[in-house]
Amino acid sequence: MKNTIPFIVAGMSLIFSACKSKEEVAAVTNVPLISDSLAQIIKIDTAKIENIEDQLLLSGEVSYDDNKVIKIFPNASGQVESVNASLGDKVQKGQTLAVIKSADVAGNYADLSTANSDAAIAEKEYKNAEELYKNGISSEKEFNQAKIEYDKALNAVKKVQMQIEINGGGKTKAGGSYIITAPHDGFIVEKNINAGSFIRNDNSQNLFTISDMQDVWVLANVFETDIQKIKAGQPAEVTTLAYPDKVFYGRVDQINTVLDPLSKAMKIKIVLPNTGMLLKPEMFTNIILAQKESVKALEIPTEAVISDGGKNFVVLYKDRYHAKAQVVNILKVSGTKTYLTDGVNAGDLLISKNQILVYNSLTEE
Repeated sequence: MKNTIPFIVAGMSLIFSACKSKEEVAAVTNVPLISDSLAQIIKIDTAKIENIEDQLLLSGEVSYDDNKVIKIFPNASGQVESVNASLGDKVQKGQTLAVIKSADVAGNYADLSTANSDAAIAEKEYKNAEELYKNGISSEKEFNQAKIEYDKALNAVKKVQMQIEINGGGKTKAGGSYIITAPHDGFIVEKNINAGSFIRNDNSQNLFTISDMQDVWVLANVFETDIQKIKAGQPAEVTTLAYPDKVFYGRVDQINTVLDPLSKAMKIKIVLPNTGMLLKPEMFTNIILAQKESVKALEIPTEAVISDGGKNFVVLYKDRYHAKAQVVNILKVSGTKTYLTDGVNAGDLLISKNQILVYNSLTEE
């Protein structure tokens, strides 16, 4: 009996070891193929049947909407004393943009002083003539003549005041300066004025341009071979270097009918809302213009495709424990969209971002 005890202990040890081994195997098989950290950086898309798109890729730049701007011109000649706004500044209605010292405005105030003096004298003469006429000392003709001269003097004062109003927009100083103010809320998108510069009487250039930037234009060049693919109202997807992961949606608004003689390109204008004021004039953009065909095919994101050994693969996804590298045959690649003939079914899930990490783990030998 004593000799059997070691065998019993040994047997129990073997059973315990076997159980432990099975637990360890189960723990290994329960380790997910896609870890928590990897799950944070991948993207899952769905294969679907869609009309095949013919995508045209263009480049362009952001511009302000020229139909929704206010251009500010000088009211009189003079020298710029100060400039209080810079390109890109946000301004409010009534805010001072610049102050200009003007001989014209100074002359207007001198004329106003003279006109006021003349009006004061004419008023005194008119009152004297009225008193004399009432007392029968002077004739009615003399009284009427004094009234006419007084009215002329008052009109002369009003004329000079109106001139001052025109030259300074109501924002003038007796020393001969007038103030340029913002007529509307918005952003300074153009500035053609600097402190110390002179503004001539024949100046025809605007000093500032203000835009509300609620909508912007994207201007792009289309080469002659692609002109037939462009239509007014065509939807456009716009991305920028500043926000590579954000897509702005707009439409082709205007198609130029004249080609640039040097580049042989046609200019088009895309209008899109400037949500959050993210788009700035002169920003570089990438543009996708899509035109759907009548033929349907299985569509997946182009970024989901992996080329390896002369074949194309996608990583099919079921859950974090199950994924598969699947060979696919490509029918057509159109920008960000790829169309397949087989290898994937509609409704299948596939990894379209950082899928190469999962693919490598699946194909490791």
